[in-house]
Amino acid sequence: MPLTELSTVVVPVRDQAAALAFYTGTLGLEKISDFTYDTGERWLEVAPPGQIISLCLVASEVTGVETGIAVCSDDLPGDLERFRAAGARVDDAPLEPGVVVVWAGAPLAGRPPQFRVWDPDGNSLLIVAQVP
Repeated sequence: MPLTELSTVVVPVRDQAAALAFYTGTLGLEKISDFTYDTGERWLEVAPPGQIISLCLVASEVTGVETGIAVCSDDLPGDLERFRAAGARVDDAPLEPGVVVVWAGAPLAGRPPQFRVWDPDGNSLLIVAQVP
């Protein structure tokens, strides 16, 4: 039987409360799961509204990675300005079409329009314009 869908991607963070505030408050994701195991580890998931695939914000000492996670935006210029106004570290402008930037091992060439945003732990995500 074939696999049916992607489920969860882990993002390493030092402070889960600060990460939750960033991913929900700045990026606009929703908290979909939050519980603590008997061993004390916290399981914390966020996702875009209505999505099945989630990000699990896992407590870790090692952070600041190029996650390889791309998230679609239906208002790329607006999101860039909104994230910047919220104090998030973002690219100065969307990546230029045809100019190749290597991110998470993948060549990005600005098509469709895209920019990177970094969470408080230095983990980067790629925000990509939704293609109709």
